[in-house]
Amino acid sequence: MDSPFLLVDLDRTAPPPPGPDQVRVGVAHRPGTPPEGFDVLLTAAPDAPRPWVSCVDVDVTARLLRDAVTRRPAAAVALVQVLRMGVALSPPDRLVLESLAYSALQGGAGFQAWLNRPRPRVPSPADEPVRVERDGERLTVTLDRPWVRNALDAATRDALCEALEVAVADPSISRVDLKGNGPAFCSGGDLTEFGTSTDLAAAHRVRVLRSPATLLQQCGPKTTVHLHGACVGAGIELAAAAGRVLAAPDTVIRLPEIAMGLIPGAGGTASLPARIGRERTAYLALSDTLLPAEEALRWGLVDELEGAPCLGAGTKRR
Repeated sequence: MDSPFLLVDLDRTAPPPPGPDQVRVGVAHRPGTPPEGFDVLLTAAPDAPRPWVSCVDVDVTARLLRDAVTRRPAAAVALVQVLRMGVALSPPDRLVLESLAYSALQGGAGFQAWLNRPRPRVPSPADEPVRVERDGERLTVTLDRPWVRNALDAATRDALCEALEVAVADPSISRVDLKGNGPAFCSGGDLTEFGTSTDLAAAHRVRVLRSPATLLQQCGPKTTVHLHGACVGAGIELAAAAGRVLAAPDTVIRLPEIAMGLIPGAGGTASLPARIGRERTAYLALSDTLLPAEEALRWGLVDELEGAPCLGAGTKRR
């Protein structure tokens, strides 16, 4: 069996034919026309345009990606396969594809190994995990479990769906603001619920039928998400589906699922590529890097820093 990781020095080597079961990473001293068939493109040049990712040390970054793929090959390869296939699919179909892959990985050895590690196991539910306020044509939806940084458990997901269903169904609502109470917008899925599904096929059906990402696709043009603090996993995957994303300067973005033996499961393989492309999405997920607010702004993952000057009309995203 071939290695799940392929590194190609594009300054020296012609790209080999693509393989479906490999994460393909290309590196170049200076970015040129992006070659086809690569999942991540790294360059030493600063402020490189999409789909390239600028790195202080390309060799170190490539080794980090190789190590991540080697540790969790099934999840890493599934991620790039889903991202590649998603290019040809409609946004709703991308969510279905993501959920199918997510359920398959939940039964895999990588996720089972992660489940055996120490993690929070005592649920911390809220009586009202999502607050909804209506002011004329404006609907404000606030995640309200600040003691767990608004981690998304099943109750919070369902309450968020109910709020977004109102926004979708009511044409008199012209603006939706989605916020998070406390120190962070959303720290991702609630770890106390990971691994509790015994029927993975049923879990897939629930993810498709009770999907905040699907509803955000429908009401996204009138939705503004306000990010602050930790925006991890679902905390950025859902936000990226909105029409406008504002971020406080302390916002930090992260996709940690590969290290758990999974892929993003809250819509990230559909929402992030629409904003930053599949290659940069793959880089974020495989590297588990922390993306600060200013870099997210340059990439176009967020549209404006709250409390900071916005990009001018003639400023290009990089």
